[in-house]
Amino acid sequence: MEKLKENKLKLYGFNNLTKSLSFNIYDICYTKTEEDRKKYIEYIDEQYNSERLTNILKNVTEIIGASVLNIAKQDYDPQGASVTILISEEEVPLYVLDTSCNRGIITPTRENIVGHLDKSHITVHTYPETHPQNEISTFRVDIDVSTCGTISPLKALNYLIDSFDSDIITIDYRVRGFTRDVDGKKHFIDHEINSIQNYISKETINRYNLIDMNIYQSNVFHTKMKVKDIHLDNYLFEKNEEDLSKQEKENIIQMLDKEMTEIFYGINTPSI
Repeated sequence: MEKLKENKLKLYGFNNLTKSLSFNIYDICYTKTEEDRKKYIEYIDEQYNSERLTNILKNVTEIIGASVLNIAKQDYDPQGASVTILISEEEVPLYVLDTSCNRGIITPTRENIVGHLDKSHITVHTYPETHPQNEISTFRVDIDVSTCGTISPLKALNYLIDSFDSDIITIDYRVRGFTRDVDGKKHFIDHEINSIQNYISKETINRYNLIDMNIYQSNVFHTKMKVKDIHLDNYLFEKNEEDLSKQEKENIIQMLDKEMTEIFYGINTPSI
């Protein structure tokens, strides 16, 4: 314990380094008919509504060791949901809490206001998507966790990955600003990192192909992940693999892989 204390950076005042984690996941599904696509969107909207997303972000807040100041959430028509949580590194006493903050207690009659996000915050937005000329449907989730102080959004990375069906994952992590030690020296990062993969579990890494693009001088880290194996039953909506012919299986796997490849590399590829 003494050794840990000795290794801690002695700061002058508040640690105002900003650590930002942007986490995007894509879930891919085979939806052959218009009815399939409609049902898939309805399923996603029910599965990942604003209430469930709020609970996920509350858990993220607890994992990183922060406290909820305010929550605003919204479900959208025809589809999608958003949640914003304003958090603090330590619990804020009631007598200094702004009257616009609800401490996570949401009531039907209360107006939720998120007026400023200059401290720590977490947001999530969902984007279910289909196209009539494409038999593949996608569901995208964007999550941003921005913290200052000693709390780190990287602590919640594995939980976030496990909270969604993730075929494609893109993660951006950046440390901004600087903090000073007691001698006045600037520190532009307060922890060791050479890749986001340092914070991803081995079990998860084994399931994905990963690519890193990092700018170490600017404390900017980027990791892209694409699932290795396509187990068809995980991608069929209201269908079973055993009911498909060999040719149908091969065609569907080709379509799924094409969609994942395009999202992973950010390019359109020739039609199959």
